[in-house]
Amino acid sequence: MLPGQHAEVLRSATGLAAKMGAPLLCTYVDEASYLVEWDPARSAHRLSLHPDKDDSEVRAVTEELRGTVGAACAGKAIEWTLRILGGDPARALARVAAEANAAMIIVGTPERGLGHRISAALNGSVAAWLSHHQDRPVLVVPARMPAHRDGPE
Repeated sequence: MLPGQHAEVLRSATGLAAKMGAPLLCTYVDEASYLVEWDPARSAHRLSLHPDKDDSEVRAVTEELRGTVGAACAGKAIEWTLRILGGDPARALARVAAEANAAMIIVGTPERGLGHRISAALNGSVAAWLSHHQDRPVLVVPARMPAHRDGPE
């Protein structure tokens, strides 16, 4: 999850969780955080899923996301949690999915705009990395507004 991410991602995730009777694990990856432990022989230690910092910006984002997920799950019989992770988004999502034995990973399409295209070019696409390096299904939810249209929905 990202603050301001198109609502269709969360709408799809809550709908699937409700239909499957499965818990919903939402995650936010703080790219500015880093792994707190690393052992080249063992990849990442389990505790490294959690960022080493807890500053006011991360707390504000966490509260915003809790409100967004809570509102999306209101009135539905969905057990949900929000986890804040650190590091590379694709790898952090893969690690937490493995730890939680998730049935599937749901991500959105990249945001439009030059800044997001440059970021994707430098860092790679989260959805693409996950689809090539995961042993579980990855659902990529497109924004409702086609890329060729300009303006609000």
